[in-house]
Amino acid sequence: MTSSVTSTTVLSPVVPDIAVVKTFGNYKEQASGAKAYNKTLEEEGDANHPKANYTNYLPTWEAEEKYPPLTSFAHTEHGLDADKSFPDLLGHSVEREDLTPTIGTILSGIQISSLSKEGKDQLALFAAQRKVLVFKDQDFADLSIEKALDFGGYFGRHHIHPTSGAPKGHPEIHLVHRGADDRSGETLLETRTSTVAWHSDVTYEKQPPGTTFLYILDKPSTGGDTLFANMAEAYRRLSPAFRERLHGLKAVHSGVEQADSAKARESVVRREPVTSVHPLVRTHPATGEKALFVNPQFTRHIVGFKKDESDNLLKFLYDHIAYGADFQARVKWAEKTVVVWDNRVTGHSATLDWSSGQRRHLARITPQAEAPYETAFEG
Repeated sequence: MTSSVTSTTVLSPVVPDIAVVKTFGNYKEQASGAKAYNKTLEEEGDANHPKANYTNYLPTWEAEEKYPPLTSFAHTEHGLDADKSFPDLLGHSVEREDLTPTIGTILSGIQISSLSKEGKDQLALFAAQRKVLVFKDQDFADLSIEKALDFGGYFGRHHIHPTSGAPKGHPEIHLVHRGADDRSGETLLETRTSTVAWHSDVTYEKQPPGTTFLYILDKPSTGGDTLFANMAEAYRRLSPAFRERLHGLKAVHSGVEQADSAKARESVVRREPVTSVHPLVRTHPATGEKALFVNPQFTRHIVGFKKDESDNLLKFLYDHIAYGADFQARVKWAEKTVVVWDNRVTGHSATLDWSSGQRRHLARITPQAEAPYETAFEG
């Protein structure tokens, strides 16, 4: 008897080529950078895209521009001087609409560029209370950059961002810029499932920002909203026992990954990156509110914890903030809008959700505040 054997050819699955995309730990790079910048298209436009509305605000990256390490300074908290009835900010002509019960207020009928000293003090306090304020129909973008900076400088020492593009001659302006037909943001989704990156600005500094200003220059027809989270409410939602455990803990915040990402994008690094240690729970000097002060962009580990312990506690806090839709607000940008928020008690994230190739261009003025501090646990 003869047996026959049928041979079978087993084909290996075809594995597509996958481009290697460099990542920088938890840090998500939302900026575009010098490598993707099309100077001609931004300044002149083309058949498909108009030129930038505010060419005086277009970014430059000066490779030779270097700055020494930041030094400490005494911050004046103007919210402490504010009249709590807000007569110079919320007058009879001002229309108010709260975005949510816990965070966010839209105000119209007032020009913040014309506020008196008393009005600025009230602005600082009201931003701390409501976390984010949206001012419509503002003339801020049409002011000279010098006047805009003079206004912002009342609230603290201007922060010069170590890696972002800035208008020529004005490094104090941080630009959030994605140019026309710039598709570089799509690379973020090659390694991530979402472009959302919750953070407070530059928390790696010894004295991170307080009252902060962001104003629109160009916007896509839809998309590019900014998300905000009330970090004081996020703290209050935790159980008393959990809040008590967080008190006394400190975490390391790092700017190293942001600098490494900038180098990879052929951007600039104006200052050597730093790390700082801040409390997980900080107290606002004007309101006395306690707020969570951690974020996945810049917080790296909890001091004194083993890696597994630190990673798990931070992940819980990050998830708590990200899932907290009932203490978040979403700002949809309109022309001539200025958004003011307090970075000490408010987290935020851009959303890179448009694929139309339209330009998104904003300017941020980022006055620094006091070094974060913690007061005694109160239950």
